[in-house]
Amino acid sequence: MTVESEIAVFGVEGAALLAALHASSFDRPWSETEMRDLLASPGVSAVTVGAAGDPAGMALVRAVADEAELLTICIRPGKRSGGLGRSLLAAAETLAREAGAARLFLEVSAANAAALGLYAAAGYETTGRRPAYYADGSDAVLMDKPL
Repeated sequence: MTVESEIAVFGVEGAALLAALHASSFDRPWSETEMRDLLASPGVSAVTVGAAGDPAGMALVRAVADEAELLTICIRPGKRSGGLGRSLLAAAETLAREAGAARLFLEVSAANAAALGLYAAAGYETTGRRPAYYADGSDAVLMDKPL
């Protein structure tokens, strides 16, 4: 399946848009202020995917030295299962690579089967687990991938 979408990179100026996208997918979304603060931090960048002017999802990456962390990633409900997540993850990996990272790591709820499947299909391997890490009691699954 071919996914036609636009990839856009954002800094602090995108905080409101990114916060709105985040709020569409998470029970405890990050506020515009939190987004702005993150984006103002060294090594943090954001990418969106979707139609021009109407992004369907976003990801934040923080690069430090030779590694990077996928801080968050989401696709709006109603836009999922169409390949946009794969495109967005690939764009986040590109951001990390361009920042000099040799690997990208992340954590994801063990209850998030769709995300776990996306990461496994993209070549991420489980490296650990944090028991009862999230507010709902689910474990955090730690994963990473060489870039």
